[in-house]
Amino acid sequence: MSGGLGLEQRYRRVLRVLPGYYRDRWEEDMVAAFLDSWLTGDPYQDECIMGYCRPTWPEVASVAGLAARLYLGGAATPRRYFAWGQAVRNAVLAVLLMHAVLGLEVLVRTAWSRRLFGLPAPPASLAVFSPGGVWPAVYHVVNVAWVVIFVALALGHCRTARVLAALAIVPGLAALLQAQVTGVMPAPFGPWAWWVLFSLAPAMAAFHSDAPPPARLPWLLALPAGYLLVFGPVLALLATGNAAWLPDWPGVCCLLAALACLAHAPRACSRRAAGSGVWSLTLTLLAAAAGTYRIVTLGGYLHDPHLIQVSLAELLLLVAAAALVAPDAARAQAATPAPPYPGAIAAV
Repeated sequence: MSGGLGLEQRYRRVLRVLPGYYRDRWEEDMVAAFLDSWLTGDPYQDECIMGYCRPTWPEVASVAGLAARLYLGGAATPRRYFAWGQAVRNAVLAVLLMHAVLGLEVLVRTAWSRRLFGLPAPPASLAVFSPGGVWPAVYHVVNVAWVVIFVALALGHCRTARVLAALAIVPGLAALLQAQVTGVMPAPFGPWAWWVLFSLAPAMAAFHSDAPPPARLPWLLALPAGYLLVFGPVLALLATGNAAWLPDWPGVCCLLAALACLAHAPRACSRRAAGSGVWSLTLTLLAAAAGTYRIVTLGGYLHDPHLIQVSLAELLLLVAAAALVAPDAARAQAATPAPPYPGAIAAV
């Protein structure tokens, strides 16, 4: 049956997306299970099936989803996959923390400007006057949603967070598409680079059933601490009329990532701190995202050499800080023998 290997080889090509350690153990069983789902027992029909049929799209999608879960593995996977999984999960939480801090700022400034809860009127430089209409209301709802998403994920409600994140990115995409057509952004959503790097990516979170839950208390405490760290100086500069000292948001992302790398560098360089490698890899990922965002947004400053120089200085600082933790990040991916993996074809 010369054509009998056709379907089998097609399945084997699909399974190449799986990590090698998993494929070595389970490929034969998975191929056999896939083929058994096709075979009818009739020799002629089976020969035609084996020669001309192809894996279905749902099967391909299930293998791709399994590959994503394995590459961003949980505690039962080899060290390099566990390190990448933890780093991506930490990076997703950090990005969601940034969204939540921005959402908290919108809520605080809006409540202050409208003197809710008996608050005194803010200085004129800090007042926020939101225009009426649907889009500003949608923008505020999305900001509240990011706060809820971050808290839900920090508390371990991964499925709820994923669903809400998938919904929260839709208004930003709609606003960007409308701006692409009309040339006018209907609400203060971010540019395409922001949506892809910091909205779409967190919506595709690497949290799954095999992943260890996040440390709840540190992440929840990071929300008010992050707000004070980021917007405490911002509000002080705005209140004193020194808004010109404020960097743009890509610059803020670069500075925050650089400061985080510098704060972590002593642990990364000591080589003795437990878990430092995963955090070094996390910070390297965040630095790469912030640097990409900074580079993509440089095009808006081509008319101003001074702003170009400032942006390049921010980028240089980020690269220098990330270089301090990059060696530790590389060490975190050192391979170890694959432990027994409890899942099999049921994972597909």
